Amino acid sequence: MKRLLLVVAAATMLAACSSTPESDSGAAVEDRTPGAGSGAGSGTSTQPITTTTIPGDPLKDPSSPLAKRSVYFDFDRDDIKEEYRPVLEAHARYLAQNQGKKMLIQGNADDRGSREYNIGLGQRRADAVKRTLVLMGAAEVQIESVSLGEEKPRCTEQTEECWAQNRRADLLYSGEF
Repeated sequence: MKRLLLVVAAATMLAACSSTPESDSGAAVEDRTPGAGSGAGSGTSTQPITTTTIPGDPLKDPSSPLAKRSVYFDFDRDDIKEEYRPVLEAHARYLAQNQGKKMLIQGNADDRGSREYNIGLGQRRADAVKRTLVLMGAAEVQIESVSLGEEKPRCTEQTEECWAQNRRADLLYSGEF
């Protein structure tokens, strides 16, 4: 008999836990400020919940310079082109203002050199971007640079336009790598 009562009690508890509340987008809250409400001293007026808009993440805003995450290089070169300085300045400023953020720079090369050469070239490219960011104000401890060589191409055709897409350094923030 005790066993039957335990089973019934357990089943009742499980049944009570299995229901899910319905959500209502027009939820209201009770205003308990003195004098609020329809009757004097009732204090039970309902008002809709209002939310404030939180500004979006600048890293995900397509109109932000922080949305630009690749620096492209000329053939067999690792020097930063002048056109990428404003983008790198924005990233350096962001890192300086957000000391908890980390960045990984992945250096890439096209597939025309040997595997070993492309690993070295990708590392020089990643290091050049890191050095530039540090000189612009980012903390060195926030940035790691690695080479992927030719292992992560954006394009696989054997054309100059395609190779140009693969000669790059990609900037990734924590949570993206």
